[in-house]
Amino acid sequence: GVHLAESGGDSVQSGGSLSLSCAATVDPDTEGAFYETYCMAWCRVAPGKEREAVAARDGDGNADYADSVRGRFTISQDKSKKTLYLQMNNLKPEYTALYSCAAGRWVGSPLDMYQYNQWGQATQVTVSS
Repeated sequence: GVHLAESGGDSVQSGGSLSLSCAATVDPDTEGAFYETYCMAWCRVAPGKEREAVAARDGDGNADYADSVRGRFTISQDKSKKTLYLQMNNLKPEYTALYSCAAGRWVGSPLDMYQYNQWGQATQVTVSS
């Protein structure tokens, strides 16, 4: 499997920026599949709302974003694919949520949640007005 650990959550004021990181530890029996076929995403759960994918990369490295964060968030990955980043700029209070990274076998649009079955423990992002 793939084991994920996020860091970087914090409290910031509206308009501020944060950078999240996700470190992936990959079991030997998953290494090949991880590099060739996995997609990864940043997802969030806001109070009273369902979990949603806000930024994702497919197995070819193409990125996609939820409309609510497009132009404000940037997802990236290091060359080893084992560290996933989320740069968040011009933050709004409605972005307050638990953010987690996710990994799974890529079969469709990387924002589609059904593909993800490996999750980190999540990190809290709080944006105050």
